[in-house]
Amino acid sequence: MEAIKSTNKKKTFWEKVKENWELIVLTLPGTIWFLVFAYLPMFGVIIAFKEWKINGGFLQSLITSEWVGFDNFKFLFASSDAWLITRNTVLYNLTFIILGIVLPVTLAILLNELLNEKLSKFYQSSMFLPYFLSWVVVSYCLFAFLSPEKGYLNNIITSFGGQRISWYTEPKYWVFIIIFMSQWKGVGYGTVIYLASICGIDESYFEAATIDGATKWQQIKYITIPSLKPVLIIMFITAIGGMFRADFGLFYQLPKNSGALYPVTNVIDTYVYRGLMNLGNIGMSSAAGLYQSFVGLILILVTNGIVRKVDNENAFF
Repeated sequence: MEAIKSTNKKKTFWEKVKENWELIVLTLPGTIWFLVFAYLPMFGVIIAFKEWKINGGFLQSLITSEWVGFDNFKFLFASSDAWLITRNTVLYNLTFIILGIVLPVTLAILLNELLNEKLSKFYQSSMFLPYFLSWVVVSYCLFAFLSPEKGYLNNIITSFGGQRISWYTEPKYWVFIIIFMSQWKGVGYGTVIYLASICGIDESYFEAATIDGATKWQQIKYITIPSLKPVLIIMFITAIGGMFRADFGLFYQLPKNSGALYPVTNVIDTYVYRGLMNLGNIGMSSAAGLYQSFVGLILILVTNGIVRKVDNENAFF
């Protein structure tokens, strides 16, 4: 009885710490990083509600700057471009979310079915390489193809008797260019994630399906894709949280900040950056960042709530 009582006795906080000190030490670097770079700077959201004026150091400027309430948020909503930048940001992200699931999953399944392991590794490395390139480098590579005078594409067009296209002043082409380049650069990263998930599926499922006479397509349909559902849901919820954010390099560096392309390349992030450069108002930029973060949090909570009702086991929380 005494042994049973001793096992049922609740451990104190310090006893738990002593028992799991190795795990705690392992988590310390990540915990410190989040505290310093994620949580500590959060008090800076106050800037979004102030008319920021430099007056000595940062803390002194923060204290002495005048409160303006929600006036800084009018920068986003009172502008004539508010609808344009919101539309571009949301529609591009919806497209990226759909393609960012369909393409990597398809490529991961195809790579998993390759019998030649060396060839599969080569394809993985080739697709993953663009992910490590900055948008500045990618923009110059793209310029080599789209340059009005010496671009490869224009040379091909003129060799067939066509007219040169001024790519950087024609908005109608850039919706497709941005979507293509975004997927070209990021598809390798997503493919590796889904391929790792596929490799973790128990082989006995496929062996049993083969014995039952299931074809490759049936194995993919009834085993591979359902097994990827938890990862797909996590990636989807995370992507939804960034619905009101855009890759700054993709929309600013890639089109070379061409004013003629603003109707299809101007998103919230580039609009705020140009506003900061022109007006120098840090409070407005902080308000835009806070707005994006707040909307992202709401979207994650709503999406996770829907997932929890449909499939509670695969929800974030």
